Amino acid sequence: MTRIAFIGLGNMGGPMAANLVKAGHDVFGFDLAHDVLKAAEATGVKAANVLTEALADAEAVITMLPKGQHVLTVWTDILRSVPKGTLLIDSSTIDVDSARKAHAMADDAGCLSLDAPVSGGTGGAAAGTLTFMAGGSPESFEGARPLLEVMGRKIVHCGDAGAGQAAKICNNMILGISMIGVCEAFVLGEKLGLSHQALFDVASTSSGQCWSINTYCPVPGPVPTSPANNDYKPGFSAALMLKDLRLSQEAALSSGASTPLGAEAAQLYGLFEKQGNGGRDFSAIIEMFRELA
Repeated sequence: MTRIAFIGLGNMGGPMAANLVKAGHDVFGFDLAHDVLKAAEATGVKAANVLTEALADAEAVITMLPKGQHVLTVWTDILRSVPKGTLLIDSSTIDVDSARKAHAMADDAGCLSLDAPVSGGTGGAAAGTLTFMAGGSPESFEGARPLLEVMGRKIVHCGDAGAGQAAKICNNMILGISMIGVCEAFVLGEKLGLSHQALFDVASTSSGQCWSINTYCPVPGPVPTSPANNDYKPGFSAALMLKDLRLSQEAALSSGASTPLGAEAAQLYGLFEKQGNGGRDFSAIIEMFRELA
């Protein structure tokens, strides 16, 4: 049993912490939102009223926070309270530069660190089937692996500090682009008189197949578990997709990479969010294309 401090218990962090509890770990949680903290407490997480209470005697600290600036601020506070050798894992999705700064802070304090963002959405967090993309030293990765394997199905060591975040934003840029392509194809198919099922049966088994069709089809019917069958209740919200696409474009700008489709996807999801759809699933963007048509 490992004593773990889990900071950030929202839609993703809450179920991740709950899976650690189920595996027999001693999890102390902290979140600024009282209702979120109470919900985590109901799953067996021990609620801490202040950050230092959660950190007391922790062997590992996991953070799941909205932005890079939040991670750097919280890690600054964490590193004041934990002893050398403590393992810090950040599973937030943030910019690569902030991730590298967090690693440097941990290294200066004599602590092990890993950036380990996730893919799989809230469903994967609840089921313990997330994919973790990890960046950091081999020692940090091996130390974190037993905890990550409780929360995820696929654990990949992508390289040194920041490599996990790099893999995450590249993956989600692909996802954002592919979902737009799939949505456009279904709208075109509708105009041409194709049924959703017919297009799915062809595309899902031929050269058009991809996760956005086969697993997350943006129209009701063909994939019963997709958000399209639940009024686009988010498994992964449009606001989060926009955040990741913007991170990809910041990284493209700083590295000199050419990503014209990534840039266009960011623009389209930005428009979708401005229309009030940030809280809906990102696959609901198909409705915007119907309106534009």
